[in-house]
Amino acid sequence: MAFRTDLAVEAVENFRQTEGGQHIRRSERTMEGFAVHEVDVLSLHAAQQTGKPQGRYLTFELDALLHREEDAFPRACRALCSLLRELLPEKAQRGPALVVGLGNRMITPDAIGPQAVDHVIATRHLVAQAPDMFAGWRPVSALAPGVLGQTGVETGEVICGVLDRIQPAAVLAVDALAAGRLSRLVRTVQLTDTGITPGSGVGNARAALGPQTLGVPVIAIGVPTVVDGATLAHEITAQLAGSGCEALEDLSRPVMITTRDIDREVADISRLIGYAINLALHPHLTVEEIDLYLS
Repeated sequence: MAFRTDLAVEAVENFRQTEGGQHIRRSERTMEGFAVHEVDVLSLHAAQQTGKPQGRYLTFELDALLHREEDAFPRACRALCSLLRELLPEKAQRGPALVVGLGNRMITPDAIGPQAVDHVIATRHLVAQAPDMFAGWRPVSALAPGVLGQTGVETGEVICGVLDRIQPAAVLAVDALAAGRLSRLVRTVQLTDTGITPGSGVGNARAALGPQTLGVPVIAIGVPTVVDGATLAHEITAQLAGSGCEALEDLSRPVMITTRDIDREVADISRLIGYAINLALHPHLTVEEIDLYLS
């Protein structure tokens, strides 16, 4: 069975260094006390080998925040903001922006996107109605389009309809992902300039949302909230040097595993992402000011 993950850092870890290995660049650094792992998929061959489109993938580790270190939340917000601004092309750092929270608000592991949007300051209407008062603000729209089963409309169709009206310089899409290992559940944030395919993490992929389909830069922000049960079982079996077991056949149908405290963890990380987006789109703001605007 193939190792199933939405995280580029995991896909590369499990990618055997064949001919395409030279077309993958990896690096590590620290920002505000948080570890950042970067993976650059540089060629079509490497993309085919790893299953990840060509582009940059930044994985932000949340250990300091989870350990409740001093000033961890504002430091995490600033670091994540800096990573977002790294991925945004220079032309996309000005003009209107659209923030899209993908997923189903009614299913907690899939609610990262909608809950993150709840913490984004929408300013497009304010800039339009009071341009003098909000001259220093960027027009930002926030959208949680729901899922096909709730609305009867494909997420991509909703977003394209909104794009035609507001014509943003960039789209920031937030979604839940699937990891390959339990240790990364709600412990990392992946940012990429390649876009995203809603529902791919749970085997229900919809139309891709990327620069090619939307016509503007698309920055995807994803958090792993589930692990595919079959992937996890096969990994455990492989690590134990086992030849397999009958119980694996019970996982032939999709089984997703998440954490016990997923409600609190999704709420905490959604707030972090929302605040980081605000800081990235409105550089004049501080975390304390965002608190006031959202209160």
